[in-house]
Amino acid sequence: MNVLDKLRSAFGNATPEGGDRQAFMGAVRASADAKFGDYQANGCMALGKTLGKNPRELASAVREVVDLEPLAAKPEIAGPGFLNVRLHGEWLSEALAGLLGDDAHGLSAPKTQRTVVVDFSSPNVAKPMHVGHLRSTVIGDSLARIFEALGHRVVRDNHLGDWGSQFGMILWGWKNARDDAAYEADPVTELARLYRLAQDRIKAGEKGVEDAARAETAKLHAGDPENRELWQRFMPHCLKALEAIYERLGVRFDVELGESFYDPMLANVVEDLTQRGIAEESEGAVVVFVDRKKAPFIIRKSDGAYNYGTTDLATIQYRVKTWNPDQILYVVDHRQGDHFKQLFAVAKTWGYDKVDLEHVAFGTILGADRRPFKTRQGDVVGLESLLEEAVAEARKVVDGNSPDLEPEERARVAEVVGLGAVKYADLSQNRISDYVFDWQKMLAMNGNTATYLQYAYARIQSIFRRGEIRPEDVRQRKPVILLSHAAERGLAVRVLRLPEILELAANELKPNIVTDYLFDLANAFSTFFEECPVLKAESAERRDSRLALCDLTAETLKFGLNLLGIDVVDRM
Repeated sequence: MNVLDKLRSAFGNATPEGGDRQAFMGAVRASADAKFGDYQANGCMALGKTLGKNPRELASAVREVVDLEPLAAKPEIAGPGFLNVRLHGEWLSEALAGLLGDDAHGLSAPKTQRTVVVDFSSPNVAKPMHVGHLRSTVIGDSLARIFEALGHRVVRDNHLGDWGSQFGMILWGWKNARDDAAYEADPVTELARLYRLAQDRIKAGEKGVEDAARAETAKLHAGDPENRELWQRFMPHCLKALEAIYERLGVRFDVELGESFYDPMLANVVEDLTQRGIAEESEGAVVVFVDRKKAPFIIRKSDGAYNYGTTDLATIQYRVKTWNPDQILYVVDHRQGDHFKQLFAVAKTWGYDKVDLEHVAFGTILGADRRPFKTRQGDVVGLESLLEEAVAEARKVVDGNSPDLEPEERARVAEVVGLGAVKYADLSQNRISDYVFDWQKMLAMNGNTATYLQYAYARIQSIFRRGEIRPEDVRQRKPVILLSHAAERGLAVRVLRLPEILELAANELKPNIVTDYLFDLANAFSTFFEECPVLKAESAERRDSRLALCDLTAETLKFGLNLLGIDVVDRM
């Protein structure tokens, strides 16, 4: 049940004459401080200015007509025109009791199911994944999980770079500088070396290398038997290396269609755009002028080659035809913003104006020097080595805090804590912002970290172990949930907010809204734990009530962390 939706609907029905119903509903929000109630309706302030009326008098009129039952009584008027809403304790208890053992966590099917394609990760397959792929991968995975939890149809699409200029460089390197023994021992590492070798020589201005690599790419695209055979030989090794990273991260895809898949469609894309008068020839190339004052969107170069823009248009065409999506999300670095603005404009002109195309931009991971995160040698940090280091750092924390665990269990906990720390450190940021990568901060047992939330979950499990009680036994007893203590009530209200939090995160495409909620929930549980004895409660009825609150909190933490792609453990 989405409490906020119900309250907004009620206030929408009470919108004063002349007011904007949607704006009035949007001004209903969860209270930042419990002394102002559980929710606040602040629409009378803005409406007073618009209508030239006293906001407090408007609030008084709204209070008389708004019907919040059975959730809450009439709101209280505060200050110059705020309306404070406090949920009925009895309703709150019944709503929580209904959540016990509810695998849906209070989420209901959407009024209209949407189809959402999430384009994320999208590495170049011939190179090992590096830290630059982390943000797209974990943000895209989390958004896919959130939309799916809300009941929408999600298509996870890993748009692989398997056909571009990097393969021309690798082919050049293979033909001129390969090490057969190194390739046999580790194909992906050797292919990455050849790519870097070609790239370094091009940067150094070595004569002929860039033209030769470009020629190899052209031969591959033209169907040259040797280059196609090499490409087909390299691809399985490259894909296997990617799969190992994704499996460790717990990331999956529904489709992994590389650029090569769309290659046969590109000529038709250019022809169709030209015939419709959308594209035109300019200086030997075929382009679309989105804005005559700015550089055009090139769809065929002057040498006849196609580019990313052409492939992206073919991809939109294919996705719309195949899945008929309502929304396509591109989880890609903010530096590609101009490309996507042009791409979306061309696609809409082409006729794809009914699908919502969104660039889910994100900032950069920075090192301690506040520059892009790299090794001491200046290389981009490999993602596999980053994950290994995360687990090693987490093992130090686990060894220091959990000496009673068996070595195998410590290894499992370190894996969960290390990977969780890396993901959460990323997802807890506003995605638009850059952030500094800091092991000490992200593995801290307190503060807004995955480790803190995982520990809160484990602490709840320890309560049940100490009491020799199974959570499912408490659920079966269906206890009356008592909320006479402020800490009990504060925890209860937060548990019920999960559905509205997920709706907000989906609408704004920001997983950090979920992390903020989980951190707030864990803090509320900490307060509850300190102030409300559970196993030593004054009565069996109170004990079962508090055990139920513990169970609801643990299940919400576990579910919420899962939406971030993060696991939990019962012991830490």
